[in-house]
Amino acid sequence: MQIVVNQKVKWFFVAVFTFLFMWGGRVQSQTAKYLVLLKDKTGTPFTTDNPTVYLSQRSVDRRMRQGIVVTSRDLPVNPSYVSQICQTGAKVWYTSRWLNAVLVEATTAQLTVIRALPSVKGIEFNRALRTARLSAEKQTNATQQKFGMDAFNYGASLGQIQMLGADAMHNQGYNGKGMLVAILDAGFLNSNTNPALSTLFTEKRVVTTYDFVKNEASVYEDHSHGNNVFSIMASFREGSLIGPAYGASYALLRTEDDNSESRLEEANWLIAAEYADSLGVDVINTSLGYNQFDNEADDYTYADMNGKTTLITRAADWAAAVGMVVVASAGNEGSSAWKYISAPADADSILAVGAVGSTKALASFSSLGPSADGRVKPDVCAQGALTVYSNQAGTITPGNGTSYSAPLIAGLVTAFWQSQPQLTAMQVIDCIRRAGDRFSSPTPQFGYGIPTFAAATEIARAKYLPMSTGVKPTEAIVFPNPLGNATALQIQWGLEFTGKKVEVALTDVAGRVWLQQSMVANETSSKLVLPMAMPQGGYFLKVNDNERVRVLKVIK
Repeated sequence: MQIVVNQKVKWFFVAVFTFLFMWGGRVQSQTAKYLVLLKDKTGTPFTTDNPTVYLSQRSVDRRMRQGIVVTSRDLPVNPSYVSQICQTGAKVWYTSRWLNAVLVEATTAQLTVIRALPSVKGIEFNRALRTARLSAEKQTNATQQKFGMDAFNYGASLGQIQMLGADAMHNQGYNGKGMLVAILDAGFLNSNTNPALSTLFTEKRVVTTYDFVKNEASVYEDHSHGNNVFSIMASFREGSLIGPAYGASYALLRTEDDNSESRLEEANWLIAAEYADSLGVDVINTSLGYNQFDNEADDYTYADMNGKTTLITRAADWAAAVGMVVVASAGNEGSSAWKYISAPADADSILAVGAVGSTKALASFSSLGPSADGRVKPDVCAQGALTVYSNQAGTITPGNGTSYSAPLIAGLVTAFWQSQPQLTAMQVIDCIRRAGDRFSSPTPQFGYGIPTFAAATEIARAKYLPMSTGVKPTEAIVFPNPLGNATALQIQWGLEFTGKKVEVALTDVAGRVWLQQSMVANETSSKLVLPMAMPQGGYFLKVNDNERVRVLKVIK
């Protein structure tokens, strides 16, 4: 299955950025970049009733499959507010739907005018996103800490694949085909000429690229780290290197400027994640982590690793909230004074990945949990010591880092979700966590342990079993779905609701309520008579028993 990017959405999220970039006028000397927070989205020409104006149909479909309603947070920034900022002479780089913000490059004088605009709420972090750059020596050290690159001459990829049971997964025909993955990284040097990745380019499965650091389309001339990550996940070089999700399609997005370390990269990540959402991406892999910056005043503390403080962590959870599975490296600080996970690994709705060696012993550099608020982190582990990849020269070689364990898990997630398309993103994460070999006794070093495809599949079948098997599922299921010409909807009650009093509500993607009813979930199924006026489209059936809320997708 070849995935085609919606050209309208590509224009809106890339060409408009470029237009605004040029529209901002000539930037004076002594400028800095700021995230300008807006007060509201009042007066926006965009609506939740017509989301395909700013989201691809694939993105809307991903929400519908998982019962996720399009909300005001999905609406683009009000263009009139952006116009007001542009008129100050500041340069607009990007806008953020989720944060309702504008990334600008401005002088101190321009920023003063921007702050006074009636539409402006404030400045994220209340300061510039980037200060002076690191020295060459500090750049090298920061890159090693961030990426954990330490290459040696080593053999094939069989061990890292077998550890996750991905060889058995491939034998069953699951390799990520039909899934769309975004890799957010520091650059993909020579990926377009890498022999291990040639099949993807021949088959046109690299559907889009964008450099959010430079605001340009090309990503193949910058840092090699993204290439390494990409090759671990997606390569198909028989006899040398095969990635767990070699059949998927990919969006390659550069968010990290390896020459510096600033909160600007977090803002880039937010914008790129929104772009991935607009494309309809299923899985995001990000082998990046943040806790220390060029400006020490910007440094995070361990207390900030609480799942709600850092910008990139909030962005990762927003990405999860619209139905994408986000996979992040836990960090390479296990042997340092910091030792803990770094952002966004602390996000509560994503998979943070630690590193083990070929014998499943913990890699000494793998960052430790828990999160500052006591949650299990990392979530799972995969091989990150002597992990085999294809470098920018096309040479098969091993390297170290949770940067390299994360794409293995992301590849597993992608092909596993292909095999279980009825699952929501959070159900996929639940299955992967439960599939860990330490699920019953997680630790701050391993989290829930090393998952396998077989274990995750067994859990999916037991906990989220489809109705067609004739076995009573754990969760509720609706049928017929799609409704077609049916005038009533049946709910087969899973074990979680059977015998309980429930409130059900049927809403459309804009949040309009079409049906509300109280009932008792019986042993078989319950019938809901549908309103005659219901138009064709996607709907969500919310079931609430005051202990849990389950949202089911319905298509008419």
